[in-house]
Amino acid sequence: MRRAPLAARGIALVGLALLLATASVGIVKRLRHEPPTGPQPVGSFLALAGSAGPAGFGRRTACGGILRPFTEGVAHPTLPCGARVFITFDDKTVLTQVVDRGPYKPGRQFDLTDALARLLDLSGVQTVRWSYARG
Repeated sequence: MRRAPLAARGIALVGLALLLATASVGIVKRLRHEPPTGPQPVGSFLALAGSAGPAGFGRRTACGGILRPFTEGVAHPTLPCGARVFITFDDKTVLTQVVDRGPYKPGRQFDLTDALARLLDLSGVQTVRWSYARG
């Protein structure tokens, strides 16, 4: 009869350990993706210009907006929606924000909307520099 309470206790401990592990992962992910308060040069990354194209116009983005021909922004897989960033290409720097999730192609870190790509005179897959904007 003592084995049943021991087994139940063991199952309860395993469940608690799984719950704590899941909560820890969520907290670490949240802390890791919050931007620093000041501008931080981040580096050069590959970006695709106008990744959605006209076919994407009118669709709702993962951040809740509607993609329009004049929407200036970037898609990024982990930066929070609305995060303000500077994107630099060929000595042109633009302040923009995260408006969608993506890209989903290996090797690319950003997708630019058509309007932002036009503003930067960027076409195809190019290397851009980016940094966080102040708060």
